[in-house]
Amino acid sequence: MKNFTYFRPTSPEQAVGLLEARWGNTELLAGGTDLLDLQKEYIAQPSRIVSLAGVAQLNNVSIGDRAITLGAGMTIAAVAAHASVRQHAAALAQAAAEVGAPQIRNMGTLGGNLCQRNRCWYFRDEHTNCLLKGGPRCNALDGENKYHAVFTAGHRCVIVHPSTLAPALIALGASADVQAPNGRRTVELAKFFRAPTGPAEREHTLAANELVLSVTIPIAGTRSASYEVRHKQAYDWPLVQAAVAFQGGQNGAKATGVRIVLGHVAPTPYIAEAAQRALDNRAITEASATAAGRAAAEGAKPLSQNGYKLRLIEVAVKRALLLASGAKPYWEV
Repeated sequence: MKNFTYFRPTSPEQAVGLLEARWGNTELLAGGTDLLDLQKEYIAQPSRIVSLAGVAQLNNVSIGDRAITLGAGMTIAAVAAHASVRQHAAALAQAAAEVGAPQIRNMGTLGGNLCQRNRCWYFRDEHTNCLLKGGPRCNALDGENKYHAVFTAGHRCVIVHPSTLAPALIALGASADVQAPNGRRTVELAKFFRAPTGPAEREHTLAANELVLSVTIPIAGTRSASYEVRHKQAYDWPLVQAAVAFQGGQNGAKATGVRIVLGHVAPTPYIAEAAQRALDNRAITEASATAAGRAAAEGAKPLSQNGYKLRLIEVAVKRALLLASGAKPYWEV
């Protein structure tokens, strides 16, 4: 690991003031579950590290009549266990409870989960000069790609976005409060992520000298759920995730304002607009949930080894919708 200078500011303004305008030389440290791995793998080699452990404001939680605001420094375990999150944002609580293993959930943070780097094995291999490290092309296009994106149209890099919390937050209509050098701004999480195309970009739209302060989730009587398909429960990233949210949709009532967001199938969290249209203003039944799942896979262009994900998308969307509607999870034994 490369030697670095360590800073421990006590306010967001101090933290941002220590950052630089370009990525690479200075990195933020929250829980460290991603950055330390990147350093040990020689993918990140910062000369300066700015710790957020002393910024108490990042742990603030505010519960109002219309919204829940969670500090970006809140641990993933705390998000999963918070009573108001479980009551008003079930999809987020479920997604947080599924992240990694207990050790990861108790160290990793909300902001860190949203801003982490991708998990592509070509990107994480110090000996591979992939597109995101300045190489000429994405190695996964013709290489080992069984865990990569299936919504690939228009993307030079076919990573999947690694955040499990992001799809749930987007489905819930959440926004992020961001500290910038010239003040604060609010960003809808649906517009927070992007597909990077080179080493000068990250998997989100933040500038190198900006910091996520908190995430705000509207309280609107929304029913929601998150469902993941994965190889194993402990310390594994999902193969496919579906997060859903809607109004109504219980006991035969029609669902309105339907939001269906897929995770781990595209370089950014993927809003399944065709599935939303297929279900909006309809009752959620076995048949309608199945149809929405099929619609969610429309437009996918799988790579040579990951066509299996299309079926998993159908299953994940169907089960998430049924869970959110209050149906008994008949697939559990």
